[in-house]
Amino acid sequence: MKKFLLVAVGVAALAVSACSKGPECTQEIATKKAQDMAAALQEAITKDPSKAADLTAKVQAVTTKYQNATTLDEACKAYDEVTAAIKG
Repeated sequence: MKKFLLVAVGVAALAVSACSKGPECTQEIATKKAQDMAAALQEAITKDPSKAADLTAKVQAVTTKYQNATTLDEACKAYDEVTAAIKG
């Protein structure tokens, strides 16, 4: 559980590190996507704790892909990909 929260915080850092606002993704949208991702992660862990390792790997893969993100658009894409991976 703690590992998931750390991964979620890592993905949340993408939005914080994004230094310019793109036309498609605002800070408010990124924040909403982060909240949706965290809720989906919590729900998935609660529903089936045995999938924790698999979900962690999926989230880490997306986090690694976007670790050098510099825009909110990239952060939003990362949130979308992580949420999709969580929901499977």
